[in-house]
Amino acid sequence: MHLSRSLRAALAGTVAAAVLPLAASAHAAGGKETPSSGAANTTKRPKSLVIGIDGATFATFDKAKMPRVKGLMASGMTATSNLYAYPMAPTSSGPGWSSVATGAWPDKHKVVDNSFTGARHDLYPDYLTRLETADPALDTAVVGTWSPIRDTVFGPRVDTRLGGVSDADTTSTAVSLLKTTDADAVFVHLDEVDGAGHYYGTEHRAYREALGTADGQVGRMLDAIASRATHADENWQIVVTADHGHAPGGGHGGNTPGERQTFVIAKGSGFEPGSVRHDVKVTDIAPTALAHLGVAPDPSWQLDGKPVGALAPDAFDVLRPLLNSRVDELALPSALKGWTTAAPDGWTVDNSAMPAGGVTEWRGWSFATDEFWSNTDLGQARETNVRARDVFAVADSDEWDDKSHGAGQFDSTLSSPALAVTGGGTATVSYATHYKVDGPQTGDVHVSFDNGPRQLLRSYRTDHNAFEKLTVAVPAGATTARLHFHYTGTNSAFWTIDQVGLTS
Repeated sequence: MHLSRSLRAALAGTVAAAVLPLAASAHAAGGKETPSSGAANTTKRPKSLVIGIDGATFATFDKAKMPRVKGLMASGMTATSNLYAYPMAPTSSGPGWSSVATGAWPDKHKVVDNSFTGARHDLYPDYLTRLETADPALDTAVVGTWSPIRDTVFGPRVDTRLGGVSDADTTSTAVSLLKTTDADAVFVHLDEVDGAGHYYGTEHRAYREALGTADGQVGRMLDAIASRATHADENWQIVVTADHGHAPGGGHGGNTPGERQTFVIAKGSGFEPGSVRHDVKVTDIAPTALAHLGVAPDPSWQLDGKPVGALAPDAFDVLRPLLNSRVDELALPSALKGWTTAAPDGWTVDNSAMPAGGVTEWRGWSFATDEFWSNTDLGQARETNVRARDVFAVADSDEWDDKSHGAGQFDSTLSSPALAVTGGGTATVSYATHYKVDGPQTGDVHVSFDNGPRQLLRSYRTDHNAFEKLTVAVPAGATTARLHFHYTGTNSAFWTIDQVGLTS
């Protein structure tokens, strides 16, 4: 048996986490007579269950017996993505679960380890707290084996906060709650897969068996929902996820692919059976649950995540089928496809000022996936490019410089197609960006109207990792605008751009 952190602490002589008393259900059994003020206007009442399996490494699922989780994948959506790593935060439980619960990355919620020191729960509360704020009549609950889940990650406004010293205990509590109460939104945390990862590593049979045990516990919760007398009148959204993975030899906190990879498996209305997506991240879970319960995420919250239903491919994502395997980046797996220098339709890359040579993959602006680009050279902050989704544009003077090239610096410009604008008003330019400095480099954004002269819109000279929204005046009579991203660097760092948009 693989012990939870709580039970391991108890056996070591420490005081086990106290199980909080069950709060009275906010609704009588059988449900509300009318939908809450924040509920979706549907004939079926929306319900949400998010199950977090601590330390579950998605790459190991194929080797484990997990029929219930794989059944969810077949009947819903599966999306894998990568977490941050140092210097944003280690791949630890505190930052991981806080990102899931808040819909923001660690540079916003400020949870950077398991001490939770400096956490900004006032600015970025968990999604159950946001549900309670929007509609106190909603019944919310969290059941967690690891005590900080119920005591810290989720706040005191949550109606019911429960836990136990083992996943078996947690599962039984969650099953009872799902069967006998009218909870609208429930988060359940299972801990013992993480313990197996620490003791054995992901390649050991014991780790696969721990995944199988967690799968059975997930199945019990799914069966509890299906057995509800009111199930036919309910619209359940089910999500399964993890806070981080593990290294093959055991442990986490670092920046290897096994530690950083996580996943979102979701079933319910809006999730196509058997679908696979590359643009969904764990920070999308909170806003997706909020939207399902009828609470639209407010832009003023400045969340990094979005409801999955609001995500749409951008111009760079269409390049995924055209991505190439390695040429000069020999440290990457030979079968991994993740880069191209061919721009999407309407976009152009001007490399006329680039010296000849250098690393092929990064000669001028390229288009890449995180799996490919961030693993070219670990520990240089590529892992913190968390706001890009799927395929993104990258200018990387550091990696390009790793192979001999002609005299001169990296110098390349990425230009958008002509975008429609209305003359005489203003336009909003938006994009996700990560600009990292490690030597001489420049990054400038220009705009040109009707193919006229370029005007400076934004300059980057210091580290910047954000989703930008810039306002620009549109000249009278103008009908089109082009955006130009000009990067130079001398063995410095990089600049990424994604999700470029212009509204007028």
